[in-house]
Amino acid sequence: MGQASSPKKELGLELTNMKRNPYLVDYSQFQKKRRERDFAKAAARKKRARMLFYRRLAVVTAAFVVLIAAVILAVWALSRAGGTEASLGNAIDESGEPKALWEEEIQDIQGISAEAFGRHPAWTEDFLTVNEYSRPGDALTEVNSIFVHYTANRGTSAAQNRSYFEQLKDTHERSASAHFIIGYEGEIIQCIPLDEIAYAVQTRNEDSISIECCYLSEDGSFTQETYDALIELLAWLTETYDLTRDDILRHYDCGGKKCPVYYVEHEDAWELLKRDVK
Repeated sequence: MGQASSPKKELGLELTNMKRNPYLVDYSQFQKKRRERDFAKAAARKKRARMLFYRRLAVVTAAFVVLIAAVILAVWALSRAGGTEASLGNAIDESGEPKALWEEEIQDIQGISAEAFGRHPAWTEDFLTVNEYSRPGDALTEVNSIFVHYTANRGTSAAQNRSYFEQLKDTHERSASAHFIIGYEGEIIQCIPLDEIAYAVQTRNEDSISIECCYLSEDGSFTQETYDALIELLAWLTETYDLTRDDILRHYDCGGKKCPVYYVEHEDAWELLKRDVK
């Protein structure tokens, strides 16, 4: 029966074996270092994840700020283009397609679409100075009738009658004006913008456009040049405002004033004039 070895002998044998075999080591040290490395790697991964999260958050925040700024800029641009009526809603045309801002800016000239306004007959734009006697500057919000007048001042030109309206701001003689004056050579002068009222038919200034016609004949009839220019202007106005021939009136038809005198005294000539408006 063998003799049991003492603990000291076993320890000495283990130390001897460790010296003889350098690969025989304590694995607890390696495990500790491995845990330290694993912890460092995990900490690095978390740090990278946090940095990536903050980068993505910064990108999303910047994109959101840019979007908000673009919306604010678009609303401001639309309000500048369309006045108080402009909104994101009216940036869409009837077909549902978005409209360019430049289209908003040019769509309204004297209260008329740019396309329709561009078809008007040739005229000279010579607006009166805004004043309380001939051009009050009040808005003309609807047009239901077009009134034809005569100047009641035989032989005077369109320019002279325009000058008379302008001088009323100084003379204070009375209140009078018209949107257009047609001379006896067929020239047309525009005195009042089409989106403002004129002082022409006292009870209908708020919803009508007025045309004064110069004349040479004692009976008040118009020259052929005046007549032709009047027919062309009436045709454009009725088309633009979606009116009919029945909406073309004499000053006489509202108040009984004999104006234009020839077409008050010759009803058949007046009916022919309206039929000539095509």
